[in-house]
Amino acid sequence: MPAAILSIGTELTRGELTNGNARWLGERLTELGFEVVEHATVADDAERIRATLLRLGQGTDVIVCTGGLGPTTDDLTAAAVAEALGVPVERDAASLAAIENRYKALARPMPAANAKQADLPRGATVLENAVGTAPGFVVSVGTARAFFMPGVPMEMQHIFETHVAPAIERLAPRTSHQIHIRTFGWPESVVAERLRDLDLGGSLHSPGVTLGYRVTFPEVEVKVLASAPLADNPADAARELATRVATDVRSRLSDVAYGGKHDTYPQYIGGLLRKVGWKLALAESCTGGLIGKLLTDPPGSSDYFLGSAVVYANTAKARMLGVPEALLRDHGAVSEEVARSMAENALRTSGAEIAVAVTGIAGPTGGSKHKPVGTVCFAVAQRNEPTRSRTELFPGDRERVRLRTAYSALRSVAEAVNHVPAKQF
Repeated sequence: MPAAILSIGTELTRGELTNGNARWLGERLTELGFEVVEHATVADDAERIRATLLRLGQGTDVIVCTGGLGPTTDDLTAAAVAEALGVPVERDAASLAAIENRYKALARPMPAANAKQADLPRGATVLENAVGTAPGFVVSVGTARAFFMPGVPMEMQHIFETHVAPAIERLAPRTSHQIHIRTFGWPESVVAERLRDLDLGGSLHSPGVTLGYRVTFPEVEVKVLASAPLADNPADAARELATRVATDVRSRLSDVAYGGKHDTYPQYIGGLLRKVGWKLALAESCTGGLIGKLLTDPPGSSDYFLGSAVVYANTAKARMLGVPEALLRDHGAVSEEVARSMAENALRTSGAEIAVAVTGIAGPTGGSKHKPVGTVCFAVAQRNEPTRSRTELFPGDRERVRLRTAYSALRSVAEAVNHVPAKQF
């Protein structure tokens, strides 16, 4: 069942914004059983919107469109759709009342420009927007049902899940099933090599299964897509086939695989800590609090996370954590000796069961011949255990070095929980 995605916005065509909506919609349509045959992106230009919509309406069953439903003069989607259908734009009284009520609830007067968001093509079915001002709408274009939603991601996702998905899921035959496996620790090339014979037809490989890879630094996601259109019960057969192959994939990637599509690495680490009943403390230098931020993004992280001492300057390391000035002078801030002292003092002062410290050179300046940019020292201190430390060299710019450092620090926690000897990743 072919589907297309149309994204509208000059900020997208100019590269000023990343088109996360199209990626999200592509994944959701695939999950619902559609074959996404095209992603189209056009500027805020009425003629281009009209022409693209009419083209996509030939040969597809569903079009999902985002953008151009705002109150400003460059929001042209509704008018362009009306022109493509040869109908006028009409103000929808119920949509206007909903917009006015939303502003009343905020105790703010409604700007006159917002009334434009209630102007829809004649005959369109309105999709109510409970989390924003712009309603969506549905029309038929050629062979397709076309669904139009705001470009604000939260609003788009709400309308899609509330109105669009229930309307279209019955249209697509459920002949495929996809499983996502998230990993951290190996580059994409190594992950692919471990699965190479599966891609080429390994013992558990069956016709109808494809493997896909997506890198979201510093993670690699493996997607197992199974299709069984000729089975008596294609949905169940596809799910069984995908599950069987995914089990083999996880086994081959057991050192680095940690979860599925909606899992995050910090949540995974938090789950490990919660399982063993440990509290974690951090001492961060080059990451500037990033590790603590990642850990506290999920709700409930107070179950296992006590806090982070962000000791960026040497004076902070000495005064806040009690790192001896002699260590800083003799070995430098970026050294395993200093990292060990940071971790041990964080453990002592916090009362945690485990503490992790990082200190490094994120760049772009500050490196030397013996300690180049990307050098990071790690230390892990635990109660009644010897403190462990290591030094790693990460390539990339400042952002990548800091993010890789944060993930590697979290991996140190997993190694401690699982009693795995520290490795370089």
